[in-house]
Amino acid sequence: MQIKNLPKCERPRERLAHYGPDKLSKSELLAILLGTGTKGVNAVELANRILKKFGDKLIEADFKTLKNTFGLGPAKAAEIIAALELGKRLLKGKETTLVLSPKDVWENLKDLRDNKKEHFVIFYLNTRNQEIEREIISVGTLNANLVHPREVFEPAVKNLAAQIIVAHNHPSGQTDPSEEDLAITKRLIEAGKLLGIEVLDHVIVAQKEFLSFKEKGII
Repeated sequence: MQIKNLPKCERPRERLAHYGPDKLSKSELLAILLGTGTKGVNAVELANRILKKFGDKLIEADFKTLKNTFGLGPAKAAEIIAALELGKRLLKGKETTLVLSPKDVWENLKDLRDNKKEHFVIFYLNTRNQEIEREIISVGTLNANLVHPREVFEPAVKNLAAQIIVAHNHPSGQTDPSEEDLAITKRLIEAGKLLGIEVLDHVIVAQKEFLSFKEKGII
């Protein structure tokens, strides 16, 4: 489906004008840069494919590689390269790392690290990755915790959060993610994309250590 055939509330440009750029997903922002898609693929779908292929490495992509990817061509490749270069120059010398690091999350959750039940916690962040609110979404059993995206993102919308960091404790003391942890994370990321709220990280905490999904390359 072409973007012009989507409801106005789902079109990237209209969403940016109405909600602001911080509420758009990476694919929506890239789709605005692209302007149009390629044969049989609209701009948002094309943006998704590009981000899936390059991820955060897109910022390092060169012109030759980009113009030969998914039929982008020289014009679209040049626009992307120029926009990324402008962003790098404007941000040069500024702090671009998370204000709330995985270690910060671990330290913040010292009251829950050795709890006998899993506590699923969300840190709601503003556009500068600064904490707005910390909220315990659910308390599970000894080894299980059921979480629904609605419970996670309803407070995010209420708090006007731009991003979230997910965290929970492992009563076992081990920080290896379970299959359920991976599934929940994937589900929340997909739900966040629909709402334009990015899941920055999922941190598993224990008494003596922590594991960051982002640092491990899981997300």
